Amino acid sequence: MCLSLSCSHHNPIACIVPPYMLRVLALRGDPATADMARSLLRHDEQMRDERAAFTSLPPGLQGVLPAADPDLCCPDRRIHDGEFRAALPGRLVRSEGDGPSGIPDADMAYDSAGQVFSLFAEEYGRNSLDGRGMPLVATVQHRRNYNNAFWDGQQMAYGTGDGKIFRTFLELSVIAHEMAHGVIQHSGGLIYENQSGALNEHVADVFGALAQQRVLGHEVHQADWLVGRGILGPGINGVALRSMKAPGTAYSDDLLGTDPQPWHMDQFNTTTDDNGGVHINSGIPNHAFYLFCAYLGGRSWEVPGRIWYKTLQDINNPMASFSDWADQTLRAASALEGAGSAPVLLLRRAWKLVGIAV
Repeated sequence: MCLSLSCSHHNPIACIVPPYMLRVLALRGDPATADMARSLLRHDEQMRDERAAFTSLPPGLQGVLPAADPDLCCPDRRIHDGEFRAALPGRLVRSEGDGPSGIPDADMAYDSAGQVFSLFAEEYGRNSLDGRGMPLVATVQHRRNYNNAFWDGQQMAYGTGDGKIFRTFLELSVIAHEMAHGVIQHSGGLIYENQSGALNEHVADVFGALAQQRVLGHEVHQADWLVGRGILGPGINGVALRSMKAPGTAYSDDLLGTDPQPWHMDQFNTTTDDNGGVHINSGIPNHAFYLFCAYLGGRSWEVPGRIWYKTLQDINNPMASFSDWADQTLRAASALEGAGSAPVLLLRRAWKLVGIAV
């Protein structure tokens, strides 16, 4: 998810900018920056109060192999221009099959939504975010100088950034992260607090990274494993919002502070902020996934992605802990690759190296 938004713990609005980052900006920023950060935090709280719960149960077993007939899974993209206003969805500027709109953000959102749809349809046999072919609705140019992007339970929305702290939110790993929150929501959900909330963020980061790697054709050791690469402003000392390869190293800046993500359970952050550290502690399972992929080599969206997708469909525990999730990934790996197979053994090792014994 993103910012801090947590309309309901069962299915909060999912934003890409974490609340702890906004709180640092509110403390360290100049008056205009501090006011912007406080405004975003208030906006998050307002959405939390107003938002209805949209979480649905899994629509039957979604499958973990490519769909037999790709023509059965065609995206229905509907991209809107928010015209820098708050109302959603805004003016429809590009529907499925239309040519370019001439609005760069809208065309980027259209192309990226198709790439994310393709990942889930062709690799995991899933027809759109809900598994039933739901339209992919998105709004670009949401609000003026808006420093966030979010999934609100029904659609995606992307700000343009202010050009200072953030330069854009139209970046594939961000778009895929937000869309993956829709997949999580329609797969039974993971309650957005404490370890289950960190898993919610983790799964969204995983599929954000996999979508990026698949489009670029990058195998494990070619990939940068960054979420939100290039979205930070030109004067910010950092490369991304998060690093799955090296949690805690994505940025270190006088204004934004230092990336607080741990990579091992010894550094697990016990806090009441950020719904119990959902954006912080997600670094631990993120790093386990990276290690597993690094051990296996090859294409991360194939065997590792299928294991993680199957785990999401099978776990049936919205309050899952890290240990619960790790155990279910091993069950999924055994089912897909065989008990005692190399992927099972390497996956167990990856979890152990981040301090989770299964």
